[in-house]
Amino acid sequence: MAEPADQGVRIGLSVVVMTLKDRQAVVLTTRAEDGARALPFGPFDPARDRTFERALRDFVTDQTGFRLGFVEQLYTFGDAGRASPRAAPDQRRDVSVGYLALTPDAAEGQTHDARWDGVFDFFPWEDRRGGDLSLNTGPNAALVEGLTAWAGDDDRRRARARALFALTPEHRWNEERVLERYELLYEARLVAEVWRDAGQTPPAGQAPLPGLAMGSDHRRILATGLGRLRSKLKYRPVLFDLTPGAFTLSELQAAAEAVSGLTLHKQNFRRGVERTGLVEPTGQLSSATGGRPAELFRFKGVDPQTGAAPGLSLPAQR
Repeated sequence: MAEPADQGVRIGLSVVVMTLKDRQAVVLTTRAEDGARALPFGPFDPARDRTFERALRDFVTDQTGFRLGFVEQLYTFGDAGRASPRAAPDQRRDVSVGYLALTPDAAEGQTHDARWDGVFDFFPWEDRRGGDLSLNTGPNAALVEGLTAWAGDDDRRRARARALFALTPEHRWNEERVLERYELLYEARLVAEVWRDAGQTPPAGQAPLPGLAMGSDHRRILATGLGRLRSKLKYRPVLFDLTPGAFTLSELQAAAEAVSGLTLHKQNFRRGVERTGLVEPTGQLSSATGGRPAELFRFKGVDPQTGAAPGLSLPAQR
């Protein structure tokens, strides 16, 4: 009788570090062993590391040259079969504790192969600022075609695709369901990772959708982080963790659009910002817009008595 496989668990730590650069949401990535982009990732050694967070901070700085600020735990990823991109294969179960970190500074000069990549380079279908998927044109045509072919005559599949991707006018796009959309595309065999994980190549004429693949299951982790951030925009003032100390309201709106992937209604967005009381004028003007100087604002911070601070509404244009 064969000896049972080693059922030990290997714990890794991964982090989604996001900021804004040139009015685009970007994420800090490194290079996986197979050449794909990956999130900063490292092992947790219980004999050496006192805490998860301390270990995370140390290896992120070592891998990328970037020093993390505030981080929050995102999720624990422990599905059977997930691979660690920096560990030799064995019979142990890989469990990754994911974190989300936000910074206002896309600092250059990271070490090794670290760089800032556009979030929508990995999820081009999540950027709704340029149009409607239901139009079935442009770069989204392949996505709609692929989903249609996958669903076929299956009513349940068609309903899932239509609801998640708002393929018909009666369905409303929910920007928070990033992970569900990615997992449906994986199930439909429309992303590169599904072929890599199966050790196969796509059949002739069935190229994966546009969008960069990532090492291991890191695109799934990034999808979880983006969905979490989009959700938090509405109930916590996390947008100000991505912005400089002073900003115009146009810059603040551009930041919200860069994260949400939505084109927001200008007047309604500004009225929403005013109602929250989250910002105050600095008394200075910015001429960076190239036109009429715009008033600069700053984040007021949380209420010193209650600690309360609301999020921002995202009034999308219709």
